[in-house]
Amino acid sequence: MKVFKYIGIIISVLILIIVLFILLSYINHKFQLSKEDELFIPNGEMLEVNGHDIHVYTEGQGEEVLVFMSGGGTSSPVLDFKSLYSLLSDRYKIAVVEKAGYGFSEIVDIDRDIGTILSETREALSKAGVKGPYILCPHSMSGIEALYWAQTYPDEVTAIIGLDMAVPDAYQDYEINMPMLRLTSFAARTGITRWIPDIEESDAIKFGTLTEKEKELYRAIFYRRTATKTMLNEVENIKENAIKVKEKPIPEVPILMFSSNGEGTGWDEDRWRNFHLAFTEKADNATLVNLDCPHYVHNHEYKKIAEDIKKFLEIQK
Repeated sequence: MKVFKYIGIIISVLILIIVLFILLSYINHKFQLSKEDELFIPNGEMLEVNGHDIHVYTEGQGEEVLVFMSGGGTSSPVLDFKSLYSLLSDRYKIAVVEKAGYGFSEIVDIDRDIGTILSETREALSKAGVKGPYILCPHSMSGIEALYWAQTYPDEVTAIIGLDMAVPDAYQDYEINMPMLRLTSFAARTGITRWIPDIEESDAIKFGTLTEKEKELYRAIFYRRTATKTMLNEVENIKENAIKVKEKPIPEVPILMFSSNGEGTGWDEDRWRNFHLAFTEKADNATLVNLDCPHYVHNHEYKKIAEDIKKFLEIQK
């Protein structure tokens, strides 16, 4: 009996230590957030859309509008895409819509069906005075949104430039570990992520062209916008959203797709590339460019991608 008593004491002590660690981590997190408030200042417009605030960033004066659409879970879309769009804004108008729960946009607990997401993006652009038609530049999961946009409002989309974008077939057998995502969300909300070395060092920070001040801002945003409730709702809806897109024909718009080596996608290289190859073979007007780099292609091959985009869009004129 004494053995069980000692085991009980040890377990109680361990639980107490864990609770104290979480409490101290949360207090430190709140303190750090207050210090970082001076960094967390939107560099675009904050607009009320569907009852919550959406951040829209624009630059450039070109007649053609490139709308950059972030992948699932990207903490700061505006900074994540900067290395690429900074090479294009001398010729095109750039718009980055940070969806609810991302970047400077408000975290909200609402349904993330694809129709609602698209409606909010379109309304945000309209309120920002960014008129279409648009050239959509989706990364990863937002590839589903871009395809749905072109399917639903074909007059608003003149081309799609996929930055290692996901296609519907990629989600057919994809196993989403929601318990792990919820655990990550808890770790982010309690500040436990601050104790994990270099976790905030995104590809944009490590490989892109961000200034030191922008890197500091990205880190501050990371600790506020990692696995947010809105992002989790989005992931929970992605399979159903992908089915809705797959049920409709592939949009009849020019498509330029950049495909990574699969690193960071959850798939091996051959399987990931085959998703893109099969998609482009079914499309009427699609071009596939394979890149030997990880999933955030726009932070690794931004120079090549920028030049290829310019050539691609010149041909479409």
